[in-house]
Amino acid sequence: MKLDLFDTVYNSAGNAYFLLTEKLGNWIKQAILLVPNMITAVLVFLFFYLIGKLSEAALLRVSNRYPLSREVVKILARIFNIALVMIGLFYSLGILHLDKTVTSLLAGAGIAGLALSFAFQDIATNFVSGFILALRKPFKVDDLVETNGFMGTITQINLRAIHLLTFQGQEVIIPSKDVIQKPIKNFSSNEQRRVELKVGVSYAEDLEMVTQIVQYVIEKLELRSPNLPVEVYCDEFGDSAISIKIWFWVDRINNKFFNKARHEAIVAIHNEFKAKNITIPFPIRTLDFGIKGGKQLTDLPGIGNY
Repeated sequence: MKLDLFDTVYNSAGNAYFLLTEKLGNWIKQAILLVPNMITAVLVFLFFYLIGKLSEAALLRVSNRYPLSREVVKILARIFNIALVMIGLFYSLGILHLDKTVTSLLAGAGIAGLALSFAFQDIATNFVSGFILALRKPFKVDDLVETNGFMGTITQINLRAIHLLTFQGQEVIIPSKDVIQKPIKNFSSNEQRRVELKVGVSYAEDLEMVTQIVQYVIEKLELRSPNLPVEVYCDEFGDSAISIKIWFWVDRINNKFFNKARHEAIVAIHNEFKAKNITIPFPIRTLDFGIKGGKQLTDLPGIGNY
């Protein structure tokens, strides 16, 4: 009995050793056969990797020579580089006969991309909007713009957002999707800015004379643009005055110059009106106590005796 048990164990161990050595031998043979393919796969992958790096560097050099958006070229160069590396990886796996692995990677990449598109939807929207802004170029750094309720000078533009420095010295970061979806006022686009003023004069004044005086005063301002005309119009009948609208242009768009020109125009108009005895009336209210109008308080029954 003991000899039979010993023989059985010995035979089982021998069979296991034989199977293991046979399996290891087959693996070694397969590995030796795969060595040329592995070397080829590594060389193919390195080739595509180097081509991707060289292509990215070449695209960036091109962007320095031509008036192209630096941010757009950087993104396109990086995408092109990644695409070449992925192609090299798939070719390398194909050389190693790992076609099923390639299929699994593609399927996994598709699922991962779908999941990430939902998770980072706002970020992706900002990048796409920034890409469109970079292509269209509605503004540039140092431009004076107004958008999304903020007005200031652009200090930085990237694909995710633009940075504004307001006149109060605050930096405002506005997402690209908000910039592209809402109106943009670019005061730097024509290098000129219009100053708009309103002044009220008494109903007793000669309006033709008043408009001529205002025209003369504004045309004498040193800060206004001499190449564009001054426009003066009677605008509306107010409660206590007739409103006069004044338009003139300045050649510098920064806010300090704009405010100075506006200040000098108001001071000049006020001084000229004062010298010519032209009245800028205070708000006046006239109370009419008649049902159909035209009656004063003392004309009402029972009031005139007091």
